[in-house]
Amino acid sequence: MGFADRADAGRRLARRLREFRGRDVVVLGLPRGGVPVAFEVAKALHAPLDVIVVRKLGVPYQPELAFGAIGEGGVRVINTEVVSRVGLTVTDIAAVERTQLAELRHRAERVREKFGRIPLGGRIALIVDDGVATGATARAACQVARAQGAARVVIAVPIGSPRRIDDLAEDADEVVCMQTPKGFSAVGQGYYEFSQTTDEDVTELLQCARSGFGEPAATSPDTGDDPPIRDDIEVDVGRVRLAGHLVVPENAIGIVVFAHGSGSSRHSPRNRYVAQILNRAGLATLLFDLLTAAEEGDRTLVFDIDLLAERLVAATRWLGTRSDTVGLPIGYFGASTGAAAALRAGTDSHVDIKAIVSRGGRADLAGERLTEVRTPTLLIVGSRDEAVLDLNRRAQAVIPGTCRIEIVPGATHLFEEPGTLERAAVLAREWFTTYLPSTLSPPAPQYATIEPECPPGPPSKAT
Repeated sequence: MGFADRADAGRRLARRLREFRGRDVVVLGLPRGGVPVAFEVAKALHAPLDVIVVRKLGVPYQPELAFGAIGEGGVRVINTEVVSRVGLTVTDIAAVERTQLAELRHRAERVREKFGRIPLGGRIALIVDDGVATGATARAACQVARAQGAARVVIAVPIGSPRRIDDLAEDADEVVCMQTPKGFSAVGQGYYEFSQTTDEDVTELLQCARSGFGEPAATSPDTGDDPPIRDDIEVDVGRVRLAGHLVVPENAIGIVVFAHGSGSSRHSPRNRYVAQILNRAGLATLLFDLLTAAEEGDRTLVFDIDLLAERLVAATRWLGTRSDTVGLPIGYFGASTGAAAALRAGTDSHVDIKAIVSRGGRADLAGERLTEVRTPTLLIVGSRDEAVLDLNRRAQAVIPGTCRIEIVPGATHLFEEPGTLERAAVLAREWFTTYLPSTLSPPAPQYATIEPECPPGPPSKAT
């Protein structure tokens, strides 16, 4: 199992789809991550490339967990099983839909102002994504394609959940999936490189397709540095062993342990992107699953902050047993519920944590332990994530140690808007490189001197 990146997955998927070459087919990528895969498929099939814009509907405070999706033309798909399981009300659903509808319109306008929609009437709609975890967006895409007059709808993905792939047969005339591994929970599981795809990457790929499939230009220069050592490892946390991914650059100045949020894992594309930025700054990183595959099905464990903090502490102590990480100063990077676990773990007497960064974190879930947090802490929140911003301000008010809030303009909870994740990564990098390399207490970072531009993103071909 495993694809080097989305371009590799697209080329391999195209070989499975050879039968569509020469037929009246339009390849439709699901923005953003599905477009680099679709580009390679369309190129191999000599077929036109377009997109279908859909938006996932995420559970409030657990936006990584989809309870449905909406798409162009008023298409709406709701997963009643998830709605019932998490206890969503009609008001909850309506609030999420309003927000995502505005974002859907905005994203569609960005694409459609440059590229007109390719007609689907009477043609085969070959919908391509980078993978299927919940299936909500893929189902919505099928309905959008049918509403636009497609005679036949085919879904093609490199990897997916066995159950969700089977479910898609209700919406598509044909489903093609190369890999359906057991225990599959996140699309990033199937990729070695799974960086975030930007709106600019999508635009460039569409332009290249409309211009005859010229090669898109790389947006990240080769630094010529020696590559860091990467290890897929297992972290022993007592009764269970948890899968992880460890990256140790040469002459590392510290190490950052990631605590992912609800509904996510070590494969989180956002955390992996941030980790890459930290690696370039000489920081080692450890991303690991806080729960086993069997435990992830129990949603109560996602909010068991004590359990998550306990495992974070165990993973931190495990780093002290490795020759390549022993002695490195340690920081925590937490997202969503993982931020609460990081804050609690940071107060544990068995570890010595030098810095903590939270991205869109539920710091409030750390409870009374917030009054014990003396580790320098940075709370990064999107300006449009109003509820979480308020919760973080309340948490800041009771944290006795150095604590700063940085608000990223225009960002929602998942930092999906152009440039917002990059900005969060820069803020995290500056915080960690300030506090980790020394055991002394340095002055707080001077953010007025931070360069305003975003750090270089991954090459467009390998997003």
